[in-house]
Amino acid sequence: MTPGTLRRHALPGRERPRVGVVSLSQGTRPDDLRRGLESVLAQHDVELDVVCVGNGWDPTDLPEGVRSLALPENIGIPAGRNAGAEVVEGDYLFFLDDDASIPSETFLRDAIALFGADPSLGLVQPRVVDPAGAASPLRWVPRIRKGDAGASSPVFSVWEGAVVLPTDVYRAVGGWGAPYFYAHEGIELAWRVWDAGRRAWYAGELVAHHPAIDPARHSEYVRLNARNRVWLARRNLPAVLRPLYVGSWAAIQTARWWHRPRQLRVWLAGIREGWTTDCGPARPMGWLTIGRMTLAGRPPVV
Repeated sequence: MTPGTLRRHALPGRERPRVGVVSLSQGTRPDDLRRGLESVLAQHDVELDVVCVGNGWDPTDLPEGVRSLALPENIGIPAGRNAGAEVVEGDYLFFLDDDASIPSETFLRDAIALFGADPSLGLVQPRVVDPAGAASPLRWVPRIRKGDAGASSPVFSVWEGAVVLPTDVYRAVGGWGAPYFYAHEGIELAWRVWDAGRRAWYAGELVAHHPAIDPARHSEYVRLNARNRVWLARRNLPAVLRPLYVGSWAAIQTARWWHRPRQLRVWLAGIREGWTTDCGPARPMGWLTIGRMTLAGRPPVV
């Protein structure tokens, strides 16, 4: 991949934990983007290397201390994040959406402390809160039994808008799944963290801000949601479990959308597309990983 135009600024000394920060944007939310970047730059007790990746856009008018990486075309969300990760330095990586921000000035320090306290952790997702006070969607708590959003737990998928992980873990799992373009790359990332012998963790004590917006606002959400469910199974599960995973989700979506036949038809067409198109290289998880995930509360079937 051609990295595009890159502007570099000098980095400070390296006494503190080093964090490479990637903010991906198409340039459509300049005020939100600046708010998020400024919340990163306000972090205490960490050394930052921050890049704003322009997905089909040349980022300009960025806060001082933020580099820009211009990609000539929109290559999708996971591939865009990967491009940013290639040009930042740090012991940890932090991925922040361009409409998200972190209200605490010790967010990154506190997230890194979790890894220090528990070496089994390989990824941390914070609790997500709408800054205007709107009700938080249940999907922001990535577990079957949602419970108290402030309660921490192991998880098997992540909300991708604010994610911290050690750089060596990111490299070991192969980064974000570039072929997805949009949707379900956070499930694969969490699964591969588990397959690398670590745990993905929902940290209820950490908070990120993000507006409560329906993901279906994206015109191809339904199709990509279905196609990527199949790709997720084909890329990550042993062959015997793939039809079980896809079949369970087909049953769930049919029950949800039986009264919305147009959406259901699009979703089923996406399922067919998922089985018949190239999903990229497969990396099936081991049965030991499946056992660990099952014991931790969620076998990778639903």
